[in-house]
Amino acid sequence: MAAFGQAKEHVFRDFLTLRHAVPSHDTFSAVFRMIDPKALDAAFGQVLAEVAAPLGDGDVVAVDGKVLRGSRDAAEAGRTRMMVSAYAARLRLTLATVPAERGGELAAAIEALGLVALRGKVVTADALHCNRRTVAAINAGGGDWCLALKANQDSLLSDARACLDRLREGHPVAVAEDSGHGRTETCRAMVVPAKGLAEHHEFPGLKAFGQIEATREFDGRTTSETRIFALSWLPSPEILIDTVRAHWAIENELHWLLDVSFREDAARNRKDNGPANIAVLRRRALDVVRTDTSKGSLSIKLKRAGRDDAFLLGRLNLSCQLPET
Repeated sequence: MAAFGQAKEHVFRDFLTLRHAVPSHDTFSAVFRMIDPKALDAAFGQVLAEVAAPLGDGDVVAVDGKVLRGSRDAAEAGRTRMMVSAYAARLRLTLATVPAERGGELAAAIEALGLVALRGKVVTADALHCNRRTVAAINAGGGDWCLALKANQDSLLSDARACLDRLREGHPVAVAEDSGHGRTETCRAMVVPAKGLAEHHEFPGLKAFGQIEATREFDGRTTSETRIFALSWLPSPEILIDTVRAHWAIENELHWLLDVSFREDAARNRKDNGPANIAVLRRRALDVVRTDTSKGSLSIKLKRAGRDDAFLLGRLNLSCQLPET
């Protein structure tokens, strides 16, 4: 940051005072160790509010945590730093990011959801978040939910399987096929009502169960997997497939890019709030770069922002004029 600031000082002076010139490495480090990462992310969220405005009814908000693997010292072997994000799958935009204190992904996810306008949206998450606290938070925000159902809710899972088996005969089924990169996946989906089970399991808002049977063919091998979901509404099987597929955007279009293009797992920020604040900056930098619709990979655009002053200012949405050179 210090080196980049020194190289681009002529650009930054057009809109920053820089009374004491570009901060040093130690100054950047000290500031990011002190700033509250939740407040930093909220400030970025206000800046990007116009970008998030097109979110509509039925849009998927995927929730998941990502470990900051390089942020742990040998002396902190038992401490795992993690950032939990609420991600708008269609817009490819991070709506909120909250650090998980001492690896507490569940509490951080509920806090992140509290920062997002959920009315009319569908929240998706893995089985860790299929619990009464999370669904109560989503219900309070006016959202729907599609949550993976596994053995951590053993009694509910058992009843879900019984409902799906009992109502399978003659029930509508949707089939979708997807292929690419030498892989072919076929999904069969079914949705059945969960009458009376919300009260029985004290699981507020439960309306239905969904099941997706996925068969994958790759490199001459065939594998299959059956996934079950708890639902707060009764979607068509086609909508269930689309919703579950949309959830994977947080893995493929956020977490994967953070590691490949920003090398997050290799980052060695370790002190105080530093790791969480730099993680917030990576996610918001990704949001900003994605506002550019020109051709080119993310890696190329990141490099271009470092080399091309006009492109950099355009991404920052600044109206100041570049100095003549």
